[in-house]
Amino acid sequence: MRKPWALCIVMAVFACGPGSDTTPAQERRLERPIPHGLLETEKNTIEVFRRAAPSVVFVTNSRQVRHFRGLNVTEIPQGSGSGFLWDERGHVVTNYHVIRGGDVFAVTFGDGVSYDGRVVGFDANKDIAVLHIRAPDRKLVPLQRADSGELVVGQKVLAIGNPFGLDHTLTTGVISAVGREIPSLAGTVIEDVIQTDASINPGNSGGPLLDSSGRLIGINTSIVGPAGQSAGIGFAVPSSTVARIVPQLIRFGKVRRAGLGVRILPDYVAERWGVEGVIVRDLSPGGAAQRAGLQPLRVDRWGGVTSFDLIVGIDGEPVGSYGDLYRALDGRKAGESIKVHFDRRGRRDTIDLLLQELD
Repeated sequence: MRKPWALCIVMAVFACGPGSDTTPAQERRLERPIPHGLLETEKNTIEVFRRAAPSVVFVTNSRQVRHFRGLNVTEIPQGSGSGFLWDERGHVVTNYHVIRGGDVFAVTFGDGVSYDGRVVGFDANKDIAVLHIRAPDRKLVPLQRADSGELVVGQKVLAIGNPFGLDHTLTTGVISAVGREIPSLAGTVIEDVIQTDASINPGNSGGPLLDSSGRLIGINTSIVGPAGQSAGIGFAVPSSTVARIVPQLIRFGKVRRAGLGVRILPDYVAERWGVEGVIVRDLSPGGAAQRAGLQPLRVDRWGGVTSFDLIVGIDGEPVGSYGDLYRALDGRKAGESIKVHFDRRGRRDTIDLLLQELD
């Protein structure tokens, strides 16, 4: 009969072997006792990090390339970033630029376990993407969300991510400004962006920006600095925007936007022609703009422009560029009535238009 102490040794050896359930180093670090004598603000930072870290993941992006000769396929790394659990169904939110150009995605938790990610949908206009993973329920712990519309400058914030491929890293700071605008990959602007001095380095993109209660207030999305390095200016897409976009991506795979039913000429054409506004090029047949009475650009038989409608305002707000038009329509719904102000042959006019859903 094996002695009790020998049995314990055998069990300990097997417990440390492959496939064991031993607590990973990252989890052990999160369980360390909080030292005595710390300031209350330090305790708050530690507690927020420990609650939120299990909901933050590392996202890697690869592209499959088939060899020119043969059938072998190679996965080429495209980039990496961070993300976080949105709900208990396995939806992970990250930046669109983190997944752009990839075919294969891996979502890795703090314990080092990875799961295959499937793209559910993305919105390049807001730099938001949603992946889906199949993981045990105990891992699917979503972050609580706060209303970013109530944020004030000077408020404490915490950013969690995986900069340079390292595991969970915490940086802290304050809200430096609200209501900023940054360009998106789609050529539009992202509005109401949060500016922070919390360090946001490559790999932090897609990770959460949290308030002192550990609630999500934004997605860390970009930095401004030499060679793309953090220089004290970081930006995050506000949680109010995320809360509007993500449910649509989960349900439809895209964002359902409302528009006029027009195609427009690039801004540089308007500048070249010496006009300020958005030039209507074409109308969608039977679309909202056509029904309301807008007219497309007209040319004579020699190709010379004879007339065009120039959109100069929406509901009393001036429109001087495509960016202005996008902002004026962002968040509107199909069927909503608006007033479109336009110039035609030097004469200003206004029409009522019912917005349509864009394809």
